Amino acid sequence: MITREIVGGIGRITIARPAKANSLTGAMLAELTAAFDALAAEPALRAVILTGEGPVFSAGADLDEARAGLALSPQWERLSSRVASMPCLTIAALNGTAAGGALGMVLACDLRLAVPGAKIFYPVMRLGFLPQPSDPLRLRALVGPSRAKMILMAGQKIPAEEALAWGLIDRLVAPEALLDEAAALAADACAADAAHVAAIKRMLD
Repeated sequence: MITREIVGGIGRITIARPAKANSLTGAMLAELTAAFDALAAEPALRAVILTGEGPVFSAGADLDEARAGLALSPQWERLSSRVASMPCLTIAALNGTAAGGALGMVLACDLRLAVPGAKIFYPVMRLGFLPQPSDPLRLRALVGPSRAKMILMAGQKIPAEEALAWGLIDRLVAPEALLDEAAALAADACAADAAHVAAIKRMLD
């Protein structure tokens, strides 16, 4: 349910469980972390595009597994930390709505693209869970404290168009152009030495 490839210096990781809105199981979280680990070890790697298959990026935790304890699993934090520590440009290409714990890896990416009509939400207040430790910090850094509370405390679903104005999304892209636009943003990194890419990222982080 997780696919990985690398072509021309660009790795692509795809969540491929469209029949279940790309909801994430514990096994999928482990696969995602392993996919990022594997790409990080590739000498040719300059960028990673993270996306989903179908009309939804990810609905968050699989409901059955969430009830069984997945919502409290340290795997979410482990995954977002792995994304944040990648030595290359990371781009979340949101093919649709990103919800719940799935938002953690999106926030950990360097850039976020989304298709019009996508929504961003993280219903931890309503569901009675705490967000993963790094997620509120990354969210606040992007949108400020009040807007972070709109998502985490007021439980608002933020349309991609509003998220763009907030700075939570960097660019809206038509669905048919989403992956091409993400690849275009990685062009300069792909033309550079891997150490140079990593050095600039360290300076920004």
